[in-house]
Amino acid sequence: MEDILQMKDKNIVVMGVANQRSLAWGVAKSLYQAGANVIFTYRKERSYKKLEKLLADGGLDAKAIVQCDVNSDESIQQAFTEIGEKVGVIHGVCHSIAFAHAEDLKGDFIETSRDGFAFAQDTSAYSLIAVAKASQPYMTEGGSMIAMSYLGAERVVEGYNVMGVAKASLEATVRYLASDLGKNQIRVNAISAGAVRTLAAKGVPSFNEILHKIEETAPLKKNVTQEEVGDMTLAMMSHLSRGVTGEIVYVDSGYNILG
Repeated sequence: MEDILQMKDKNIVVMGVANQRSLAWGVAKSLYQAGANVIFTYRKERSYKKLEKLLADGGLDAKAIVQCDVNSDESIQQAFTEIGEKVGVIHGVCHSIAFAHAEDLKGDFIETSRDGFAFAQDTSAYSLIAVAKASQPYMTEGGSMIAMSYLGAERVVEGYNVMGVAKASLEATVRYLASDLGKNQIRVNAISAGAVRTLAAKGVPSFNEILHKIEETAPLKKNVTQEEVGDMTLAMMSHLSRGVTGEIVYVDSGYNILG
């Protein structure tokens, strides 16, 4: 069968693998199945060790593993310079990074601190702009950038609070970057993933209730899996989606269509 995805030997950067449950790890597994070269970035030593173990357990090779703290322009620049030197051309980036302080997710949204608001925006939304800027010089053959979002960007999800506002900002950022980078044949889209039990989800107080509600009410009557999110991300990075940019693609068993 001909290679309809055309992902073989493409160099894809995956940012944000915290552990085996991470959406970013689901993306990486799908990319490996399609024959892509995967480059990982990690923030802290802890994530690096987990990543090494995941790769070893899966018998997988990383093209490179590079330290990158998205709260620092210098660190981002350095990371992508290093990646560029190692692989020459970058064909895609999956940005699966978001953070808000726990105290800003607990109480009422109105209690959000100024610092907490700024930090959630910086880590979860601005970082995509900084990453796009640093990776663009190496995306000389065009390519695809994918960010990870969630329904809380668009609707009020209890307990999502400041993170919802950061994701709304991320989704707008996706559209503006898509407009900017289209002339370079770089596409920018977001995957709005349904609820998956990840490390990040642990921070949302009402998470278990959200899961049950989706199972009961979503059109597909089930929660989505890490694999389903990974496969759709792969499709959005591949040749199949070459005509699509600036979109928010829902992988959530259809939950977002309900009134």
